[in-house]
Amino acid sequence: MGMVFWMMSLSSRSQIVNTESARMQSDTVGWLGGAGLSASLRQNTSRTIGLDFETHFEYKTKSDQGLWLILANYDFLKSGHTKIVDNKFFHLRYNYKVNAWMRWEIFSQVQQNIITQINLRYLLGTGPRFKIVKYKKIKIYAASLAMLEIEHELTSPVVKHKDIRSSSYLTFTWTPRENLEFICTSYFQPLFRKFSDWRFLNQTVARIKVTEHFKVDLKWDYLHDRFPAGTAPRTTYVFGAGVSYEL
Repeated sequence: MGMVFWMMSLSSRSQIVNTESARMQSDTVGWLGGAGLSASLRQNTSRTIGLDFETHFEYKTKSDQGLWLILANYDFLKSGHTKIVDNKFFHLRYNYKVNAWMRWEIFSQVQQNIITQINLRYLLGTGPRFKIVKYKKIKIYAASLAMLEIEHELTSPVVKHKDIRSSSYLTFTWTPRENLEFICTSYFQPLFRKFSDWRFLNQTVARIKVTEHFKVDLKWDYLHDRFPAGTAPRTTYVFGAGVSYEL
């Protein structure tokens, strides 16, 4: 069982959730994961209130053919009467082992993010995930999924979308030493009916194992949305650092 505490976060979270960096490499059957909560209150020229809750669980079936992944997060930051950050999401994914090199995934996600002007985004998708390379120090996986996307923009009047979007990704993991791991994942998500309407996300994580139970993460996210909601910027990025405790 693990517990995750994020200590620092610069900029807002991306609107694409990278489940690859959340996967736990373990042979343990049953539940694995944890949750973290941080809060802050600061008073100077205005009162600033912050809250960050994150939970992450995995369940591996006894046959080792099925894997459930559950992610949830709530970020809130308010200065005076202005909401600077208000981001919520819940992600549920099932991964079924078809053979030694392919798994089939089914996922669902609900999200809200005022920074990217998304009042509601609901996703339901499925598709194959392929093992390209798997050695002790290097692992490469790729996937090509299709998903239903229902989105309500945080605009007046409210703009609503209902589309089918592709969600393909390539992820590379390099473990040069036992206490050091790099994970680089790139997502590409175009609409099937309008290929010029696409999103691209790249996330790079450096994970350092300080002790048997403590790990430090350095994370960089880059997102470009060709047609963002409302007046949200096309390009956003996140740099963050955090520490995690795992039993």
